[in-house]
Amino acid sequence: MKVFKSVILASILAIPMAVSAKASDMAPTIPQDSASTSGIYLRGDVGTSYLDWGTATSPWGFTGGAGIGYQFDQNLRTDLTWDRSGNFTVAPGASISTSTVLGNVYYDWKNESPITPYIGAGLGYGWEWDNNGTQASNQGLAVGLAAGVAYDMTNNLALDVGYHFHDILSSGTTVPEHQATVGLRFKF
Repeated sequence: MKVFKSVILASILAIPMAVSAKASDMAPTIPQDSASTSGIYLRGDVGTSYLDWGTATSPWGFTGGAGIGYQFDQNLRTDLTWDRSGNFTVAPGASISTSTVLGNVYYDWKNESPITPYIGAGLGYGWEWDNNGTQASNQGLAVGLAAGVAYDMTNNLALDVGYHFHDILSSGTTVPEHQATVGLRFKF
């Protein structure tokens, strides 16, 4: 009788696991085709930027950018971006803005969830603009680093939240910026 009760109890406890296993067998499997993992995309970002300039009296500014890219597979993508940040007060009566054009490469950690973390690096050209934004006072090689997460809202649209570091290296001076951005990526 004791063995019979043990078998009944074990059977009752195993029922939820059996139901769960059967439900997972019945779940539809959606194959990932090449169209969902590769292709051209457009991106747009807005956010805030902090100019890491020792004498800046108002180092915070608005940043915005746009770009076009290509997703090679689920992990590797690249894009060409243009960013503009502005009106950092670096001294009384003196403010600057910056612009960069960067070629970027990213590594995406794709997983089973709609959230994809990523890291990236870029190289390009940058400009430091004067008070009224019409004349570049410094320009030269620009570098960038990025980290963030993308949330797939649909198969073609992702919300991107990220951190970007940009620096313009010109004539022995640098213009380092830290940016927090939110944007959208639309894949064709």
